[in-house]
Amino acid sequence: MRARPMVGDSLIAIVLFALDALVYSLFVAFPAPGVATPPWYVGLPLAVCLLAVVPFRRKYPLVMAYWILVWTIPYVASGFGDVGLGVAVVSCIALYTVVVYSGRRQAALYTALTLVVILTHQILQYPGDWIVNTVTVVLSLALCWVLGEFVGARRAYQAEVEARLHLLENERHQATRIAVAEERERIARELHDVVAHAVSVIVVHADGASYAVRKDPDLAERAIGTISDTGRSALSELRRLLAILRDDDRDGDHDDEGSRGGGEGARTPQPTAADLVELADRIETAGLTVRLDLDEAIDELPAGVSLGVYRIVQEALTNSLKHAGIGTRAQVRVRWDRGAGRNAEHAGSVHVDVDDDGAGKANPVLAGGSGARARRTADRAPSTSGGNGLIGMRERTNVHDGTLIAGPAPGGGWQVRAELTARLGD
Repeated sequence: MRARPMVGDSLIAIVLFALDALVYSLFVAFPAPGVATPPWYVGLPLAVCLLAVVPFRRKYPLVMAYWILVWTIPYVASGFGDVGLGVAVVSCIALYTVVVYSGRRQAALYTALTLVVILTHQILQYPGDWIVNTVTVVLSLALCWVLGEFVGARRAYQAEVEARLHLLENERHQATRIAVAEERERIARELHDVVAHAVSVIVVHADGASYAVRKDPDLAERAIGTISDTGRSALSELRRLLAILRDDDRDGDHDDEGSRGGGEGARTPQPTAADLVELADRIETAGLTVRLDLDEAIDELPAGVSLGVYRIVQEALTNSLKHAGIGTRAQVRVRWDRGAGRNAEHAGSVHVDVDDDGAGKANPVLAGGSGARARRTADRAPSTSGGNGLIGMRERTNVHDGTLIAGPAPGGGWQVRAELTARLGD
């Protein structure tokens, strides 16, 4: 019935009509003294008109209620109200429906009009018993009102609960989508940093090796060795990322074995700012001279900030290696300003500065003293301003409530300025 409420209301109307017809038949068969029985062709059609709108009470509660109120007048005036039960029951149903579906104000107005009609009928029809009859009707209507209030409150509570559940479901779905998007961005940044750096180093050494393979086989052999080491390192980091994506049980036995084991799924620690020295050595083997100026307490940086610093420097040096030209010199400065006087969770700000001169001088190690031309600083701006590298650096600074400035330096070359907010929970 809940799925098809109109069917249930139709059954109510049919049952009430059947009761009216049954009571009418009993009065016809056994006439009561002093009670006039109206002809059936008058009373039964009136009963049909009175009950015809009951199936639509949920959809049109006010129309149903006033329809019943209007047809109550000829129904009781014909005398059929004395030999039937339909008018009393259907009036209670109408009041209950108005309270539940329309509200108290409409219900109060309808109740007042119903009482006027009933009181007039009782005074005219039963002048000696009208007080008792009216009290009985008022109590019946009051009971229907209270029942309607209870059901209406329950329906409102259920609707509120459903609305909140729907809102929570939407919020959870939105939170899931945001979390997935953030994880995808994080993985994209990691993959880009690993692959772009490794490929850049490999390409530079491959070009040098191809040039020096006949003139200086030892130099070519060293370049090929660097390519091999760089490729293995990149594969190791890619396997670590893939292992994290494939393994949902990070705290299980498999995770512990993978960390101890050395197989393909073994996980290596994330690089930190302390690994910048090793990064600078790898970059220098590719032909970019790097000078480091690191804060002494850089090892104490929070893990997340330390990884961000490493990746930003790695991307900046990789861009210098790719775009600044052979023989370029780069300087890396990392300074940690402690958060003195701030809240206990604030660990200060980390400033990362990476500059290159973009000189374009020949690199005698890989270029064999050929004096090969390098790209100038002006040629680098279009290629890096909208690249994934700068996007990744900007995202890393945003994660730590920082800022990033990257562009041509006033005296020539290229500069990267990043500031990251360090917190003890990062």
